[in-house]
Amino acid sequence: MLEDRDYMRQPEYPEPRWRPRLGFQWSWTVALLAAYAVVFVVNNLVMAQFFPRNDFFYRYLALSVEGIEQGCVWQLVTYQFLHAGWMHILLNSWAIFVFGREVEAVLGGRKFLALVFSSGIVGGVFQVLVALLWPEYFGGAVVGASACAFGLVAAFAMIFPERELTMLILFVIPVHMRAKTLLAVSAVLALTGFAFPNVIMPGVAHAAHLGGMAMGWFFVRKILQGDWSQLEGALRPAAKSSLRRPAVEVLVENKSAGFVESEVDPILDKISAHGLQSLTAREREILETARKHIRRS
Repeated sequence: MLEDRDYMRQPEYPEPRWRPRLGFQWSWTVALLAAYAVVFVVNNLVMAQFFPRNDFFYRYLALSVEGIEQGCVWQLVTYQFLHAGWMHILLNSWAIFVFGREVEAVLGGRKFLALVFSSGIVGGVFQVLVALLWPEYFGGAVVGASACAFGLVAAFAMIFPERELTMLILFVIPVHMRAKTLLAVSAVLALTGFAFPNVIMPGVAHAAHLGGMAMGWFFVRKILQGDWSQLEGALRPAAKSSLRRPAVEVLVENKSAGFVESEVDPILDKISAHGLQSLTAREREILETARKHIRRS
């Protein structure tokens, strides 16, 4: 039966079809890290060496309220490639390396890049809006890929919520927690820093972190999984159940004898080979309807 299949026992995404090896392996995750490193070297070493008074990078590429007001909307993307110092780029790169590899393995290159850049853009929008409301606390220019990193953390926690992780506090103290717990802790820290900007990690773009996490959650839950059940009105897909589900249910009822073998088994094989995210809307519908029909019978 359907529940006898290992990959049908959990509604979450399956494990990655490949696990990143210890050796070098090119991917979009690695490409992003290489781009961060190149920009960092050019900005902090080359430009600082030959043009010590030139603040071109921070004036035109860092994210600021003034820049957005002047129409420099590209800052919502370019700020993600700038970093303030060695520790800043190392922490962001490590987070993107750890979580990005497995998220990319599940989503594929295009969706992975869409997730990364949308998390950075939404995080930047959050930061600009907060800076407009409280310029005395959040009005400075923002750089870094932290929003992208937190978007990946959120996506990882949505795809592998029960995955056991070991975090090193201060790079020394090991703490074991599940991925969903890490996401909750990250959200609490960002909210606390946002509420007390002068006390909890001052100078950190907490609003950008929150925006990145929100987009990572939204990308997996709403865009990939298509779970719009909590939304009403124009945002909710129209007549999904009233138009197509009766036809699927009739198909199941009329072909129940050979339905699993002819219709459902190919879908399950597709999940095994390519992951749950590869299914079309109709295939998901057939699978869910078949499962309910089998349970009733």
